[in-house]
Amino acid sequence: MTIKKTVRRIGVLTGGGDCPGLNAVIRAVVKTAIREYRLSVVGFENGFGGLIQNRARELTEADVAGILPRGGTILGTTNRDNPFSYPMIINGQKVFRDVSDRVVENINIHGIDALIIIGGDGSLTIGKELFEKKGLQVVGVPKTIDNDLSATDQTFGFDTALNTATEAIDKLHTTAESHHRVMILEVMGRYAGWIALESGIAGGADVILIPEIPYRIEKVIEKIIERRNLGKKFSLVVVAEGAKPLGGEMVIQRRVEDSFEPIRLGGIGNAVASQIEEGTGMETRVTVLGHLQRGGIPTAFDRILATRYGTGAVNLVMAGKFGEMVCLRTPHIMSVPLAEAVGELRLVPVDGDIVRTAKQVGISFGD
Repeated sequence: MTIKKTVRRIGVLTGGGDCPGLNAVIRAVVKTAIREYRLSVVGFENGFGGLIQNRARELTEADVAGILPRGGTILGTTNRDNPFSYPMIINGQKVFRDVSDRVVENINIHGIDALIIIGGDGSLTIGKELFEKKGLQVVGVPKTIDNDLSATDQTFGFDTALNTATEAIDKLHTTAESHHRVMILEVMGRYAGWIALESGIAGGADVILIPEIPYRIEKVIEKIIERRNLGKKFSLVVVAEGAKPLGGEMVIQRRVEDSFEPIRLGGIGNAVASQIEEGTGMETRVTVLGHLQRGGIPTAFDRILATRYGTGAVNLVMAGKFGEMVCLRTPHIMSVPLAEAVGELRLVPVDGDIVRTAKQVGISFGD
């Protein structure tokens, strides 16, 4: 590995939604930078907002002591504040301005030679633009509980969210069986069904509805009635927030301006529940797991993966491999250009082994 001698000081920020394992990445970045390369580290607070508003602080080993098992991020984060389209109020009107020059200025004020951006598709797209348009020496770290980044085998945070969802299904199983109900669990994932699919298999769900496979409610009802006719008086249904009926649309909870995710999904669980109750006559209840999936202590897998990503990102910086993102190519940590890492989501392959496995053990996808 050829070390780029000019790098003496690096910056780091966490962008987008919070995610279990963020602190593990920050810790690994700081410890590797200081111990291995004798660099200093600056953390920008609240994502790209800190870059724009020059909110930064020095990070030492003392600052990252004890944060490995903690959820969230000590730097704060936000899914707003795009420096290429930053909202401002001018003459009483909201307008959007390119303030990326301000970002470059603040980077220079702090004497930062390279910037590590920890984020999902939206944050890493901004990182790619900062590299390509402004010449900043950027390295990316993939982060999302949705596991939908195509250039890596897995993103940290997914395993923790998966375990949270599976535990919820386990708990719903006992109450569903006791009360002879249909229990629906709505989980996150946006346009990708990984959390719903894998937690549904792990938790023994009877029906799994994911964005990649549009469902017919008649098929869902048919599955539940079939179980009832076999003497099984309850059913478990896992629904991804982006699931949609054949020929229909996703259920949008609300729209949010100035966000990497302007469309907030949510409500599909209730929509499916009312149709199931009407079609089967069975009492149907909905649990929306929501932000519980984002919070809490990261699993051992996520702590290890996040640590490997953090050290890998610093190694990329010192090798001069800018404009790249660390990625997992099992079992190795490697890198891929940011241009190849963003813009294309990693979706569940509808004809893949994992869907086929679920169907072979009797799980319905409503298709």
